[in-house]
Amino acid sequence: MAREEVLLTREGYDKLVAEHEELVAVRRLEVAERLKEAISYGDLSENAEYDAAKNEQAELEEKIMKLETMIRNAKVIDESEISSDRVNLGHTVKVEYLDSGEIEEYTIVGSNEADPFEGKISNESAVGSALIGTGVGEEISIEIPDGIIHLKVLEISRS
Repeated sequence: MAREEVLLTREGYDKLVAEHEELVAVRRLEVAERLKEAISYGDLSENAEYDAAKNEQAELEEKIMKLETMIRNAKVIDESEISSDRVNLGHTVKVEYLDSGEIEEYTIVGSNEADPFEGKISNESAVGSALIGTGVGEEISIEIPDGIIHLKVLEISRS
């Protein structure tokens, strides 16, 4: 099975590592303490606290394993090596919606870092993938579930 590369900005990679460290160093101990306390209540066959702690432990270990896989398969994009004349992962792009005149700014990130509420869109999303490779002044049409949107790239910068 081929490993699936996880594209990340340096910021995204650092967040993953920090989350992993938090789960391993802090949360794992908290869950172990809850398990120990639940076991002290005796009869495990009818012990809701024990069942809840075991479930929490399983979910935590699954999350830790997922993060470890993502970190192992991470390809950190060195933004300093990417030219700013064409949109690429790690760039911030200012665009104008030609139909409404509205101006938005998006940072193109890997799918694991996407957070539309913070203006971070995935390079795999409809808008993100359409913007990749475009230059300042270019106009593009993108098919989205609601129809077709028309954008003009106004500015490209490193995030």
